[in-house]
Amino acid sequence: MGSIGPRPIAFASTIDASGKPNLSPYSFFNVFSANPPIMIFSPARRVRNNTTKHTLENALATKEVVINVVNYAIVQQMSLSSTEYAAGVNEFEKAGLTMLKSDLVKPFRVKESPVQYECKVNEVVALGKEGGAGNLIIAEVVKLHVNEAILTDDLKINQYEIDLVARMGGNWYTRANLGMFEVPKPLTSLGIGVDSIPQAIRNSKILSGNDLGQLGNIEKLPNTEEIQQFIETEKLEEKIDLKSEAAKHEQAKKYINNGQIEAAWITLLA
Repeated sequence: MGSIGPRPIAFASTIDASGKPNLSPYSFFNVFSANPPIMIFSPARRVRNNTTKHTLENALATKEVVINVVNYAIVQQMSLSSTEYAAGVNEFEKAGLTMLKSDLVKPFRVKESPVQYECKVNEVVALGKEGGAGNLIIAEVVKLHVNEAILTDDLKINQYEIDLVARMGGNWYTRANLGMFEVPKPLTSLGIGVDSIPQAIRNSKILSGNDLGQLGNIEKLPNTEEIQQFIETEKLEEKIDLKSEAAKHEQAKKYINNGQIEAAWITLLA
């Protein structure tokens, strides 16, 4: 699975039929519906002996789970909790994490996790009977808990403050807020699209596919007056040779990297 990543991590808390807690991370995980709010994660059967995980057994027995998100502050404790302790051993205690009583389900929340989802298990779908086969736990969120420290003033998740981590291959993880970049959403009005970009620009050896995608997300091209005004104001002819396509593409790429899409277009069309 080293080529599939980064993968978000479901830090799943369950209890067994006798009420003993269990806590384990799963990176076969994502959100699949907003209304109703549905999350799915998959505890796979062990490859070495084809046995099932305690999380799966508990979810089948009690039909409840809490999915806690994993940030950098608890990544080592999360990793420790993945140790395959015997049934009945409390991974909260082993990992040094705090059990927090849930409001609508019986499994405990991880206090240190910045966001916790209390869930009811709607269905469990077994994908096979051999070692390595997944078991899709389809969980419906019934209550959400968010640490106010990670919220912006308009009550949205601050993506830098939440500081999420994700699973890569082998021992590798990635930390979102150190490698994070923003991808603006497409215009609410129609962008011109990459197919409307002149062929000479689309075939550029300098501009990447991501660059072209941003160039295509513009409602209309700058007109002759706007181009001339920009050239004079920015003294573009002093910066680059406007007769050189390569020079214009290099300068346009710099503008794109700075989020100046209109300036990039003007440079390309100058």
